[in-house]
Amino acid sequence: MATATTVIALSLSGASAASAAGRESFPDSVPRWATASNDVGATATDTTVEGEIYLPLRDQAGAEAFATAASTPGASGYRQFLPPKAWIQRFSPTKADSDAVVASLTAQGLTISAVPDSHQYVVFRGTAAQLGSLFATTLHDYNYSGHVLAAPSSAPSVPAPLAGKVSGVNIDQSKLLTHIDSIKQGGKLGGAEVLGRQAPTPSAIAAKCSTYTGENTVTVPVAYGQTTFGTYNCGYVPSQLRSAYGVDALAKSGVNGAGQTVAIIDAYASPSILDDVNTYSAALGEPKLTSANYSQIVPAPDKFVDQAACGFPSGWQGEQTLDVEAVHGIATGAKILYVGGFNCGGGLDVALSTILDNKLANIVTNSYGNLGEAIPTDSLKGAQNLHIQAAGEGIGLYFSSGDSGDEVANLGYASPDFPASSPYVTSVGGTSLGITQAGHIAYETGWGTAGDKINPTGTAYLSPLPGAFFGGAGGGTSAVFPAPEYQRGVVSPSLSHGFRVSPDIAALADPYTGFSVGIRPIIDDTTLAVGSFQRETYGGTSLASPLTAAQIAIVQQATNTSIGFANPTLYGIDRILPSAFRDVLPQHPTGALVYTSATSGNSYLISLDQDTSLTTTKGYDTVTGMGGVTFGSVSLLAAGRH
Repeated sequence: MATATTVIALSLSGASAASAAGRESFPDSVPRWATASNDVGATATDTTVEGEIYLPLRDQAGAEAFATAASTPGASGYRQFLPPKAWIQRFSPTKADSDAVVASLTAQGLTISAVPDSHQYVVFRGTAAQLGSLFATTLHDYNYSGHVLAAPSSAPSVPAPLAGKVSGVNIDQSKLLTHIDSIKQGGKLGGAEVLGRQAPTPSAIAAKCSTYTGENTVTVPVAYGQTTFGTYNCGYVPSQLRSAYGVDALAKSGVNGAGQTVAIIDAYASPSILDDVNTYSAALGEPKLTSANYSQIVPAPDKFVDQAACGFPSGWQGEQTLDVEAVHGIATGAKILYVGGFNCGGGLDVALSTILDNKLANIVTNSYGNLGEAIPTDSLKGAQNLHIQAAGEGIGLYFSSGDSGDEVANLGYASPDFPASSPYVTSVGGTSLGITQAGHIAYETGWGTAGDKINPTGTAYLSPLPGAFFGGAGGGTSAVFPAPEYQRGVVSPSLSHGFRVSPDIAALADPYTGFSVGIRPIIDDTTLAVGSFQRETYGGTSLASPLTAAQIAIVQQATNTSIGFANPTLYGIDRILPSAFRDVLPQHPTGALVYTSATSGNSYLISLDQDTSLTTTKGYDTVTGMGGVTFGSVSLLAAGRH
């Protein structure tokens, strides 16, 4: 493993691709799962596949050095960000090189989907036969993590005229594994529960949800030395979270995120987002969204592609709603810009570039991730260059760390999720959060929930405690990205082994102590027709990321500061003042809640802080990073002191 990760890291540092027969070959553009043992045969020649060609930055080392200096307190050039046009002129590939790539693709009959103003990549589409011909390889289908995905069976290459103009080729379908990091309450209980195919059955235990910690309790079989536990949360509303996180105190002096723009990126677009947010806000006495504080840049519905592979617009609608309502609920005065991708692959890159190339916001929250780092190394490098651009321009990127813990169940090996594992983004992990009736934090522990079903008579659990894993914050040690200097002295070398560890910070993510949203769900993905308005409870690190981004917006307003890429300062603060973060620790005895499914009538003991192999501990950990952000820490962050 050490040898493999070293080779990958060297390729990220710029090791040259092999050349043969007048063509430039890209062995690191083949995904690691494209192996003979997974091969199920050649991809049908008429299968349409999205591709992406990455172009090298003109000065990779210089761009990285500039981004690091601009983000590191005490460095020459700290917070001396470049405007987009200046960054592009200094570091981006040339338009001539981009045009040459486009010409080569169109000459083979491929369709160009997008080219950003930064010229860093070209997104295109073509058949498996066309891609095989142009890139001198053959696409095969491979079984991977429950999916059948097309990928090159040998290293793709480009013709000699493009040599030096290309840094990587993506012609596999791994980017379509990108998924939302939100979980609806009860959404991991199993197919019968979720799909409603199991009629409710009477149970001796019927837990009623609580609007605050301690409101309702039930008696269950003995667990962790006790028989009485509180019940799951009905779904916190914005005022509760503002109180728990200390936002209300600032709001009284007019600090609510005004003058700041938080951008949100997801695939596709909800047809009812403004109506949903405003119906929800009116019911809760919250301010509405208007054209003055909400805007969106989205493709027309007839431009949505790869819908089945990506989970359809209905699958992403809840994510967009959660993101918008979470940001608006915390930073009520901030402007929100939603940018939708035309799919969950190259479309998300295009959405991010739309923001970066025009600096449409200086805070971006992204609630999606890949399955671990299971996309080719060249693709990781191409995506990381966008993160470097963001840091150089003073744009802070906040990515959800994932909802599947160490990813072993999906991958067979431990891995943090990308893009949250990139050294140039702030990875946001998750917590379970109790809030008192008075609006204070009752408890906070790592988000990792396991559920054990209680038998119908309420006398025993059906499996040994804690039961099955239902979801938890992603995290762990990258196999790709070297350890950034800013983690030195905070993340133990015995944990990092010389590589990037995530997450960095954390916020509420547990769906059983989750957030109430209002939505009119899409009931037809073809027409995008929606149903009646309803309230649902969500969690996932998809909640943690927008909550954090909204808090950053408030601090930027309060301090009249643009923070940019936050990690070097965050870790610097932690080295000298760790109390500036809420250190998230295990509960003793283990904390638990009781949940009763409205669909099945089944009741479960939900044990907290059970995040696969990831554990919370004093100081830095791979569930919550340095811990919860406080306004003391983010004020220091804005001031750039550590």
